[in-house]
Amino acid sequence: MYTRRNFLKAGAVVTAGLSLVSLERLFATVSTTGGGGATGPVLAAVRDGSRREMVDAAINALGGMKAFVKPGQTVVVKPNIGWDVAPDLCANTHPDVVGRVVELCVAAGAKSVTVFDNSCDQWQRAYANSGIEEAATRAGATLVNGKDQSLYRETQIPAGVKLKSAKIHSAILDSDVIINVPVLKHHSGTVMTASMKNLMGVIWDRGFYHKNDLHQCIADFLTLRRPDLNILDAYSPMVRNGPRGRGADDLVVVKALLASPDIVAIDAAAAKLLDRQPTDIRHIALASAMGLGVMDLQKVDIRRIKMT
Repeated sequence: MYTRRNFLKAGAVVTAGLSLVSLERLFATVSTTGGGGATGPVLAAVRDGSRREMVDAAINALGGMKAFVKPGQTVVVKPNIGWDVAPDLCANTHPDVVGRVVELCVAAGAKSVTVFDNSCDQWQRAYANSGIEEAATRAGATLVNGKDQSLYRETQIPAGVKLKSAKIHSAILDSDVIINVPVLKHHSGTVMTASMKNLMGVIWDRGFYHKNDLHQCIADFLTLRRPDLNILDAYSPMVRNGPRGRGADDLVVVKALLASPDIVAIDAAAAKLLDRQPTDIRHIALASAMGLGVMDLQKVDIRRIKMT
């Protein structure tokens, strides 16, 4: 079995039994415009830079933020702000990632940028102690309350299998652009939490998901609206004891970041980073079968960037 010291020595190992070959293939050093000939959705896979540098490199590989945000549009940035823990424990999206994404949206001409989450811990403390409140506000965003039920509207989800309706935060319903900015980590209930599961934080009643086939509900939500862009913080994935974690020993430093407009493709790649097959994560397989994205990474135009 690998130990945490082994992980750090390898420089890119994220969990016991990880295939170094598969990881290195995902992050092979090639041109930022090299797509390997695939004609499917584009995914930027970046490693070995600072968080802010990797956000820039990933967005540039996808055509720049102006490819997603037009002047005058309203934008919602949805990070994971579920937990009242410090940034170095990586239970939430890192504030450097959130802050830089907001900056890029503002620079692209966004009329407004809203940031929120339906936090699991007390929301004011989670917003503040995660570092996201300060970083997002400084970058030009407005943080709104994710725990105010009056801000949620009952919305029909006609194509849902289990999730036929839900109270959804008005920031999601009313914004022109949705940018999903989760953190990659282990989850005790779903094996992995990444882009798809992060959207549980935009609905009011999380309990309904847990009582009515969690994985199916996660996939069902995407039939209503998928994010325009997903940016996954995989700098220090939590490989056990998720989603809150117990301390620094639950983390492995990988220095990676993924970005894609295809939420299924990015989560399929994320599963690989946690030494899982995409089919091991049931909501990824369900979303693929429902035609909500591409799970087969052989069909994805992966733009691999290894920074120096």
